[in-house]
Amino acid sequence: MSDVLAVAEHRRGELRDVSYELVTVGSQLADATGGDLHVAVVSGDVDRYAEELDVEGVDTIHTVEDGEEFNHDVYAQVVEQLYDAVDPQVLLTPNSVNGLDYGPAVANALDLTYVSDAVDVELEGSTLTATREMYGGKVETTTEVEADAVAVSIRSAEWPATEAAGDAVVESFDATIDESAVKSTVTGFEEVGGGDVDITEADVLVSVGRGIEEEENLDLVRDLADALDATLSSSRPIVDNGWLPKNRQVGQSGKVVTPEFYIAIGISGAVQHVAGMKGAENIVAINTDPNAPIFDIADYGIVDDLFDVVPALIEEFEG
Repeated sequence: MSDVLAVAEHRRGELRDVSYELVTVGSQLADATGGDLHVAVVSGDVDRYAEELDVEGVDTIHTVEDGEEFNHDVYAQVVEQLYDAVDPQVLLTPNSVNGLDYGPAVANALDLTYVSDAVDVELEGSTLTATREMYGGKVETTTEVEADAVAVSIRSAEWPATEAAGDAVVESFDATIDESAVKSTVTGFEEVGGGDVDITEADVLVSVGRGIEEEENLDLVRDLADALDATLSSSRPIVDNGWLPKNRQVGQSGKVVTPEFYIAIGISGAVQHVAGMKGAENIVAINTDPNAPIFDIADYGIVDDLFDVVPALIEEFEG
């Protein structure tokens, strides 16, 4: 019992970034235990997913051809059976809607200690230390678990994604599904808040906060997003005002994003918002307040009135 088992996640036919972040975490833990890293992918086009998951650090990829989409009852049964077959020291799952759906159920069924929403994980012997954030990210806590086996869900965007090519063995796993225990049926997928835009997939995000003052001023930011071929997102006050739908919200109560460029316009940088965008590769902040917390994490900062800066940027990029 020294291996690590990580369960990849996919949605609408595409692997999610957190799958590769799981590989990064799992590889580090497997190095600590001297064991192997096993990655499982369940349902959908598992052969294609296995090819994409063959990255550095992965020893074995288990493909399970049960179901086309996520189903709690199927995932719970499959992961339990995979766990029994692999017998890992650590079970890793995403701290996502799906991961939080089946992860605790599997841990309970297998009598595993369960740690959720970890932003850092270390393992020494049989002691696993997990770091978690509390009170909107204002406080970090560490939890030590003394156990031969433990289940951990990890927060996305806290680790780099492993992308280098690997040389993993791919094995098909034949799970035995008890159909009488499958009580739920997947009838479709609907993004919370409606709309067909997934801001988590955007390379460039132009995000707006309460500094925009009035709903009609959003058109100015939309024009900048169009000029940059970017996607429009926002902080929570904009959504609370009903100016943009929920699926555009970045932050702890919204979505975690990891774009190449994140342009924060009129956003102060509250910890709840920063929790959702701090994984961006490059952060540009525009704010009149030089002491705004957003400047603490920004790579580039513009201390000026957004109503002067944004039109100048539009002219520059459209020119």
